[in-house]
Amino acid sequence: MESPKYHRIMLKLSGEALAGERGFGLDNEVVQRIARQIQEVVNLGTEVAVVVGGGNFWRGVTASAQGIDRATADYIGMLSTVMNALVLQDAFEKMGMETRVLTAIEMREVAEPYIRRRAIRHLEKGRVVIFGAGTGNPFFSTDTAAALRAIEVEAEIILKATKVDGVYDSDPVLDPQAKKFDDLRFIEVLNKRLGVMDSTATSLCMDNNIPIVVFNLNEFGNIKRIVMGEKIGTIVKEDD
Repeated sequence: MESPKYHRIMLKLSGEALAGERGFGLDNEVVQRIARQIQEVVNLGTEVAVVVGGGNFWRGVTASAQGIDRATADYIGMLSTVMNALVLQDAFEKMGMETRVLTAIEMREVAEPYIRRRAIRHLEKGRVVIFGAGTGNPFFSTDTAAALRAIEVEAEIILKATKVDGVYDSDPVLDPQAKKFDDLRFIEVLNKRLGVMDSTATSLCMDNNIPIVVFNLNEFGNIKRIVMGEKIGTIVKEDD
């Protein structure tokens, strides 16, 4: 069997991805499906880190618009990401994968506090590491957390899971004429405001030369295909 192209990856999952068609809360079938895809990659010997959002329970920006203090709303959002991290941990471990949840906000009864060297050691031992609570700071998204943690643990690539098969110049759901990009440069994403990740996350990846692949999570096996080097979705990177 061919060897995987990537030795260590960062998978960015939105909270909404865990809700499935419900749009809120958790869909256990969807969670199990995600776990099986990650198990495929772990079985290849690839080290997997995960950052998960919390939008299926709480969105800080929306809550702030409704009158809640923005920093407070963001901290509540960080707690919702930990809820999702624990759900993923449970699903992974039931499939036989060793898993650790590390949080940027200390809550030792349920997870380990984030320490960079500890996170790397867990990955080296073949454990799936799930990062919760974002960066631990308000005003920063979980996209930025994924970029930051990917840099810190020296991941080779970020896999941004979405509901569509790549990056388009407009919403493909609303615009049947939307054009899909197969390849993009970071500066194009920033200049065209394509929304691959927020501008802070994109800039971090650009400055540290970490490519991003935007792909459809709903097509089973896509994570493994990317890890094996197959061209899936849209890749954002600097010029070769």
